[in-house]
Amino acid sequence: MKYYLILFTSILFEIFATSMLKLSDGFTNLIPSIALVIGFGISFTLLIISLKFIPLSVAYSIWAGLGTAGTALVGMFLFNEILSGLNVFGLMIIIVGVVIMNLEKKSDNLSS
Repeated sequence: MKYYLILFTSILFEIFATSMLKLSDGFTNLIPSIALVIGFGISFTLLIISLKFIPLSVAYSIWAGLGTAGTALVGMFLFNEILSGLNVFGLMIIIVGVVIMNLEKKSDNLSS
């Protein structure tokens, strides 16, 4: 469970760093540029630590899926980006996929 908390913290830093990409304006704004490098550094470090326990296929699918969904929500709420119905449907598919990946691995562990 500890490693999943580390993974979710990694995802939060990834969402933060990805949001800083927009604010950095192509690395022309210093503070957001520094923040995104630090954010991605922390995110990848925590992702690597979480891989000590969580299988790569599960960890990366969670990291990428929830990072994508979280970044889309940040874009919508902080940057006034518009998500179409198709975009929302795609995000729901990503989240369902993450849940399924976790169910599959848990059922594998129970059968062992």
